[in-house]
Amino acid sequence: RNLQKLSLFGDISILQQHGSISNTYLGKVDPDGKKIKQIQQLFEEILGNSRQLKWLSCGLMLQIVTPTSLSSLSNPIANTMEHLSLLDNHIPGNTTLITAVELERFVNLRSLALDFCDFTAEMARVLADSNHVPLHRLSLLVHSVSIMHKSLDNMPKDENWQALTRNSTNLRVYIMAFDVKSDDMLRILKPSIPLERIHFDSYVTCVSGAVVDLISRQYDKFLTHFILMNDVVDMSAFPDLSDNRNEDPLVLLAWRCTRLSLLAVHGYTVWAHNLIAIARLRGSDLKVLEVTEESIDFDQGELADQDVDPVHNFIEQVSLGLGRPWHAVMDIELLSVFTEPTRHFYREMQSFSEGI
Repeated sequence: RNLQKLSLFGDISILQQHGSISNTYLGKVDPDGKKIKQIQQLFEEILGNSRQLKWLSCGLMLQIVTPTSLSSLSNPIANTMEHLSLLDNHIPGNTTLITAVELERFVNLRSLALDFCDFTAEMARVLADSNHVPLHRLSLLVHSVSIMHKSLDNMPKDENWQALTRNSTNLRVYIMAFDVKSDDMLRILKPSIPLERIHFDSYVTCVSGAVVDLISRQYDKFLTHFILMNDVVDMSAFPDLSDNRNEDPLVLLAWRCTRLSLLAVHGYTVWAHNLIAIARLRGSDLKVLEVTEESIDFDQGELADQDVDPVHNFIEQVSLGLGRPWHAVMDIELLSVFTEPTRHFYREMQSFSEGI
C-alpha cells in the first residue's frame, strides 16, 4: 500500500544470445502459460492495492504487462501518477500497452516513456489538453521490429507536436532509434519536437548524413546529447557521413547545436581534422566527447608530414580545443554508452525522467 515507486526491467539480452526470443522457448519454460498468467495477476494485484504509487516503470517485461494491466489502477492513483513508462516491443501485432483513452486518466503525468509506434497523434492530443499538467519529459524508443509490426501511420504530425509544446513549454524529448531506416527517421523527425537527446544504435542499418544534417538544423536550440553507435563486424567498412559532402554533418552539428554537451561515436568514420574542428567549436562546453580509436581516420596529407607524429598532434589539438586532456576510447567496452541498447535506453530514460 505504501509503495511509491515500482520499476521493473526484463533483461532480454540474456535470452537473446541464441537469436530472437521465440514462443517455442517460452513454451518450454511455461508450456501451458500458467506461470505467465500468475505473474500477470500478481502484477495487477500490486497495482490494484496501491494507494501511493507515483512512479510506474516497466521495461521489456516479456508479457508481464498486458493491455489490461493499467485498468487495475484506481482512478485516484491514475490521477496522481507522475511517471509512467511502458516498453515492450514483443507485443504481437497492433496491440499497445496503453491507449489514448486510458491515458486520459493520467492527468498529473510529468514524464512518459513509450515505444514510438504506441505514441499516437491521439495521445499527443490528450497530453496537450489544458486539464493535463504540463509534460516535462518524453522518452521514445523507435525499434525496427515495432515499425515492421505496427506502423508509423498514427504518429503525431507536426501540428500535434506544436499543440503539445504550447501546453508543455518545458517539454524535452529523448529518442533512441534502433536499426531504423533513414527514410523512416526523416518521417519521424518532425520540426516541432523539442528534441534534447538522440541515440542511434544499429547492427544493420546505418544513419545517413541527411538525417544528421536534418537534426542539426531542426533541433539546434534543444540538442544536448548525440550518440551514434554502429556495431559492425567488418571494421574496414565504417560508413563515412561526410562522403560526397562539402561539410561534415558532425562538424555542422557541433557548429549549429550550441548546447551540445555529449557526443559519442563508434562504428562511423570520423576524420581527425573534423574531430579537431568539433573540439574547437564546442570547447569546454562539450563535457563528453567519446570516439573509439578504430573510428578515427587520417587523410593522406596529415600522414605525409614527416616532421610531426600525426596521432600525437591530433590528440594535442583536440585536448587544446576542449581545454582538458583528451584521448580516444581504446576499448569499445569502456564507452559510457556501451551496453545492450534497450538496457541503456531504460537506464538513461530513468535519469532523464528524474531530472525535472
